[in-house]
Amino acid sequence: MGLDKPNAVAGAGTVTHWTIPVSMLILSVAIAMAGDLGREWLRYDRVWIAQGEAWRFATAHFAHLSWSHLALNGAGLLLVWFLVGANYSLRHWLLVTGVIVLSMDGAFWVLNPELHWYVGMSGMLHGLLAAGIVARFPRLEPETLVLAALMTIKIGWEQLAGPVPGSVLTSGGPVVVDAHLYGALGGVLGALLARIRVRPRPAI
Repeated sequence: MGLDKPNAVAGAGTVTHWTIPVSMLILSVAIAMAGDLGREWLRYDRVWIAQGEAWRFATAHFAHLSWSHLALNGAGLLLVWFLVGANYSLRHWLLVTGVIVLSMDGAFWVLNPELHWYVGMSGMLHGLLAAGIVARFPRLEPETLVLAALMTIKIGWEQLAGPVPGSVLTSGGPVVVDAHLYGALGGVLGALLARIRVRPRPAI
């Protein structure tokens, strides 16, 4: 099961690379163990970022509201990686992850000036899944189409009607639905960049 079959992306294979999700979980647990103080110091906070604390752009995606919030995102990360983790090489996943983070942070800063703070991995999860789905195109398979449709419907619902019912309760705090949209778009962009192959220069 899963969308972890060989595909056309250069360097991808059938072996799922677990380095990235394991590293993400370890970092998230370490931040959670720092408690409220750690979350305050590492969350996306527009005021403090404007004063030079740029590290918050990166660390915000691994800070969580609570242990239950972390457990929910952690389970989601493992599920996403099971489905699409083998669709890229480790090098390409690093590229995709970086593009997702940059896309989300840039969009937050430019398009959401009213967003004072943010924590959580959900936006990144949407991006990783979106990138994995793009890797399966143009060879469309039923499970790929189902996942693509479900993600599109979910993000569309959130943009039109707000958070999916029950998501606020399960996360334990406010849900920034734009994070899911920006993460997914960043995942698509990262997937497209991962498809670019640099051709060696011909010998002169």
